[in-house]
This record gives sequence, structure tokens and C-alpha cells, in this order.
Amino acid sequence: MADVARLVGVSEMTVSRVLNGRPRVSAETRARVIAAMSELGYRPNTAARALVTGRSRTLGVVSFNATLYGPASTLSGIEQAAREAGYFVSIAFMQPHGRGRVAEVIDHLKAQAIDGVIISAPHAWTVKVLRHLPADLPVVAIDGEPGPVPSAAVDQYVGAVKATEHLLTLGHETVHHVAGPSGWSSARAREQGWRDALERAGKVVPPALRGDWSAGSGYEEGRRLAASGNASAIFAANDHMALGVLRALQETGAGVPGDVSVVGFDDVPEATFFGPALTTIRQDFGALGQRGLALLVEQIEGASRSSRHVVVEPELVVRDSSGPASASPRKKTS
Repeated sequence: MADVARLVGVSEMTVSRVLNGRPRVSAETRARVIAAMSELGYRPNTAARALVTGRSRTLGVVSFNATLYGPASTLSGIEQAAREAGYFVSIAFMQPHGRGRVAEVIDHLKAQAIDGVIISAPHAWTVKVLRHLPADLPVVAIDGEPGPVPSAAVDQYVGAVKATEHLLTLGHETVHHVAGPSGWSSARAREQGWRDALERAGKVVPPALRGDWSAGSGYEEGRRLAASGNASAIFAANDHMALGVLRALQETGAGVPGDVSVVGFDDVPEATFFGPALTTIRQDFGALGQRGLALLVEQIEGASRSSRHVVVEPELVVRDSSGPASASPRKKTS
């Protein structure tokens, strides 16, 4: 630490403030200290620092379904925000059906002297689990419904409304929906947003079809909609199911967007390269990670646990897969 202070021309106390994320250090000085630590190869002794400050600068993160784009991107957003704020991250992965193991995982993370925990809570049952977490542990839920702890989430409902209203403004009489699994909070919010948007516009609400987030399930439901011959607009609850829908429509000879318009949700990196490029709802996972981290740091620094819920508004990204309703109805396929 003394070497870093000499190189920058500041006191060791200033270097200590930078290391511990304390205030009263200008942005310029902070940047110079960080650059000097990098130049000298300085690695702070986190164990010793924890003994002095009572904080490890390490956060626990509990994540589910990290193989899916949404949860994986949420995790990436949290990790990036934590790193920028000077925190390390210890990640525990769980299966969707692992509700009984949450307390065990939290105990494991607490044994690592973490300062707080961020729980990715995409499943409906996680709200009940959050009620039984230790009262002395700073906790934030992310990517779920409002509950008993501070939480942050992308506004799934608003995103679905935007997708549905976009298709209605193009002249489609109604919008069909390939929904996600009913046990996911995001799937339920997207389905409700779609339904409410249609009802507010005075449109017929078709039965929702149920997928499992995979392209394969989107393909199967897309074939059903293509066979019916009465779907001119389809909103899929995520981009992978939308990809399956596009493949099904292509196989049955339906043009997109000439015969059928398709909108997805997520804006996966490949969405621009779908055939055609996919209109979708973009989620800002970076902003989500920052909001969640800010809520957790507030508790770490002494704020009491609350039920505050912060939302990030999604963005409609219009590409080639959505267009005006066709004047001539499409025939059913056999």
C-alpha cells in the first residue's frame, strides 16, 4: 500500500479509502490509485482488510437456470456492476426445483463472510422463500415479483404491452401468444400484459399457447398456429421460442412479415441474424444489475430491509419480422 501511495503521491489513508470504496476521494485520484495498483501488481489482502473494516467486499449471488439467456444475462449484469463497485462475487447455482435448498445455499455463502446476497428470483415460489431469510443478512431479489425484500426487475408487463400494441398499430385484428412456463414470474407478467393490451383495445383474446422457453416448443406451437390459418400476428414470450415459430411458418409456406408478423422478447445477440431479423423487446440487464447492487449496498451501509421494488423499462426494437396486416386472409395448412 505504501508503494502505491508513493507512486501516486497521496497518503496511505487515501489508498485505503479507494480500496474500501469510501467517499472523500475525487474520481481523478481514485482512477490514478487504481492505475498504480495495476502497474505495481498490487493485490490487497482481503482477509486482513475484512478484519479491519468488518467487510469482505464479497457478495453472494444465488442463480437459477443460468443456461437460459435471461438468467445468464442477469447474472452477467450483476457481476459487472459488482466489479465496477469494487466487490467480488461468489456464485451459487441452483436447479429450478431446488426451493428446499435455498437456506442451505445461503448458509454456505454466509460461511464465506459475504457482505450480502443477491437472489435471482424468476420463479413464483421464490417470494415465499424470501420471507424466511436471516433478518441480519442484507438481501436483494432480482428479476422477480415484488416481495418481502428489496427487489429490482425489468418491467415484463410493460414489455409485453409494447409488443402487443406494436402489432395492433400495424393493423392486425388480434395477436396470438406463445407463452412461457406458468411457474415463471416473467412468463406470467408477459402473458398478462399481452392479455390486458388486447382487452383495452377491444380485441378478441385468443387462447394462449404454452411453451417452455425453447426453440423446439416455439416450433411446435408455431405449427399449430400455422395450421389454423387465422394467425396474422404472433407474440412469443422469448426470442428462442420466436425462432421456433419462424421456422414453423417458413416450413408451412407463410411469409414473414407478409402473411404473419412475429415479435419476440429479450433481444438475444442472434436476433438480428434471424430470418428475417426479429422485432423484439430488449431488456437492459446492465441497468438491472446496477439497480439491484445499489439496493444491496444501501443495506450493507446500514439501511433497514424494506419491500422497495425498482423497475427497469424495456425497449421495443423494430426489425424485419413485423409489418402491416395482409389484406387477404391466409389459407389453412393441412
